[in-house]
Amino acid sequence: MAQSFFLSIVLLLRSSNNVGLRWLGFSILATALIFLDVYDCYTGLIKYVLFLNDSTEALVLIIGPTLYLAIYCFLKRENVTFKKHWWHFALPMGYFLSQIPFYIAPISVKYNAYIGAYYSKFPSAKIPESFDYSYHYIKDIFDWLILVTFLFYAVISLKMVWEEKSRLTEIGVQNKSSKYIFTRNTVIFLFLLLVFIFSIFYSFDDDGGDHYLGIFNSCLAFLTTYVLVSESRFFEKSWVADKYETISQSNLNLALIESYVEENKYFLKQDASLKDLATILKVHPNHISKIINQGKDSNFNDFINQKRIRFSQGKLVDPNFSNLTIEAIGALAGFNSKSAFYTAFKRHAGTSPSAYIKSFSPKL
Repeated sequence: MAQSFFLSIVLLLRSSNNVGLRWLGFSILATALIFLDVYDCYTGLIKYVLFLNDSTEALVLIIGPTLYLAIYCFLKRENVTFKKHWWHFALPMGYFLSQIPFYIAPISVKYNAYIGAYYSKFPSAKIPESFDYSYHYIKDIFDWLILVTFLFYAVISLKMVWEEKSRLTEIGVQNKSSKYIFTRNTVIFLFLLLVFIFSIFYSFDDDGGDHYLGIFNSCLAFLTTYVLVSESRFFEKSWVADKYETISQSNLNLALIESYVEENKYFLKQDASLKDLATILKVHPNHISKIINQGKDSNFNDFINQKRIRFSQGKLVDPNFSNLTIEAIGALAGFNSKSAFYTAFKRHAGTSPSAYIKSFSPKL
């Protein structure tokens, strides 16, 4: 639980430029709050905040939508707008509104709900005869709502990952990006969670198996933390090295860099980066950056993009590639999004891809 809170805070604070990671942070924060409730119930600490008993139920219905929206942002490379995606939160909000009578109920009602789930042999508190239990019509099917929600979002997430895999295969990308692998594994987790929740609901009455779900969540929290730490720059040599301290150790020059990038078609890799190239050439990243800056009067990204644009220009007017869309050719040239391709093409070719194609079309 504590690890989930820590992980969600890190993601929410560090994901200002990545909406997908922000949604992932919201999902993990929801699980942290849910299992804080579970922890209080199992330890008996809920007696100090009994008015909050079962207050996190609606958050369970948010986990599926937020994980799906994170996958959507990663794979579709689009931001989520309320106008288009509001319906994902209709069920959690509807359930929350249906339980307002319980949230504002007398404390004796909250007490009875707690002991009914955890200490069924304890005597119940007296409830006013006029109290309305109509909210139970929805509460009684809550377990089914959870299962249906997770099943729905697992299926549509799997569909989206499958479409992305087909798209990458179609444009000839064999080495899947870390982002694709991460989203694929997230969908696998959704299906595992669905199976796990179903087995818990089948084996236990009320909230008796929540501790197993807590163990599952703990494993997930630490596994996610491991993935994030593994992908961080903390383990890079460049992080602990002084700038340019390894430059004198290399005889690398611009001609050798150009030769490797051209001969190995390195610029066509969607995950091409200064760090990756430096690792391959076994030099410090700043050394490559300095050579390119001095020799080309440009940075590494422009250096790579110029080669990609020249490659794409040839393919855009090549009859053998006429069956591919402009976006597919951009991906073939190494760009990971349509917008990045169009921006780079305009910058280095002075026109848009469609206008470039038209300039080669026969005049009637």
